[in-house]
Amino acid sequence: MRSVVQRVKRASVTVNGERVGEISAGLLILLAVGQEDGEDDITWMVDKLVGLRIFEDEEGKMNRSVQDVGGAILMVSQFTLYGDCRSGKRPSFKTAAPPEQAKAMYERVVAGIRNHGLKVETGVFQAQMDVELINDGPVTLLLDSEKKF
Repeated sequence: MRSVVQRVKRASVTVNGERVGEISAGLLILLAVGQEDGEDDITWMVDKLVGLRIFEDEEGKMNRSVQDVGGAILMVSQFTLYGDCRSGKRPSFKTAAPPEQAKAMYERVVAGIRNHGLKVETGVFQAQMDVELINDGPVTLLLDSEKKF
């Protein structure tokens, strides 16, 4: 399971001209599910996202989590994070999970974060989405449950 995590001042997602998700300060998370992902990957990703200390404390150090600062999360599915561009000019997505598996696991990550008491807004799975954000910092991190990076 992979994610791109961005600390934001605000973020929103629009589908067919309709805003379907919007947050103020918090995290914009782009999430992709791989074919081999399972329960351990869901648990790891939820724990990492909820506890990731990338918000500043009183001394200006990244020492607080989204939960600590009362932030929200905008979670957007993005299978292209599994795009393999090492060969040729066109990405291969053969390691990305099929849509049925990916949607179920994506929804379980969202539910897991909500179980921690956080507000989570979402995009629309498999839709063409427009994502807008004001990146705070900028702070952008890559996470991989297999710890490949």
